[in-house]
Amino acid sequence: MPVGFIGHGAPTLGLEKKGPAVEAWKAWGQSLPVPKAVLVISAHWLERPAHLGPTHQAGLIYDFYGFPDELYQVSYPAPPAPELGKRVFSLLAENGLKPITSPTRGLDHGAWVPLLHLFPKADIPILQVSIGSRVPMEEHLALGRALAPLRAEGVFILGSGNLTHNLGRVSFGDRYGHVESWAEEFDQWAVEKLESFDLEGLAHYAREAPGARLAHPTDDHYTPLLAAAAAAGVAGKPRVRYPHTGFEYGTLSMRCVEFDPSLTP
Repeated sequence: MPVGFIGHGAPTLGLEKKGPAVEAWKAWGQSLPVPKAVLVISAHWLERPAHLGPTHQAGLIYDFYGFPDELYQVSYPAPPAPELGKRVFSLLAENGLKPITSPTRGLDHGAWVPLLHLFPKADIPILQVSIGSRVPMEEHLALGRALAPLRAEGVFILGSGNLTHNLGRVSFGDRYGHVESWAEEFDQWAVEKLESFDLEGLAHYAREAPGARLAHPTDDHYTPLLAAAAAAGVAGKPRVRYPHTGFEYGTLSMRCVEFDPSLTP
């Protein structure tokens, strides 16, 4: 399986049927081999050491407030992934990451919003793994490398965040209008690092990237990209493509990345 990173955007994408992002996500899902399961590394589950779940049936987590009532009624009844949970626990333990199970922790919106469009039938088992925040970047790379064997087992590993994410600088009144230069510069810097597959450079974004503090006041929406890239990079330099690009609300990069380790550039 390839490995992915999705710019998941605002929770309201869970209600939308049309538009650049959801249409691109639908097309992306249709282009992928059908996975046996999906493992999501979401910016909205921040726990350390790595927690994993659900392995039992669980509802969705509506981890946001102030949105339309109908958003809190959305369902995505994907089956849990107990067998994948056992496999992930084993892989993480073997690599010294001391995993913890959270068997009834439901899917957060970093997972279910994009999955609604990527795999709309909700018939694929889904598991999430948490990430830490404000921890050494090597921890995120180590997580991705530990999960890499899942690719050969038919599991689609999906990091979910945004390549730029500063909620204090978004322009909610102008969804597809002017894009701030610092956001474009950071996005393009990341593309350069992805094209050369410079994992060390990506990991050191805080000191190397233009506008890093503006692009990411906190690191949670960036680091799922590192874990996904590391999972893909174990097999060598992968081919990289972008199923969706562009910005919303002036500063929010919606760029999605597909790493295909079976194809070299």
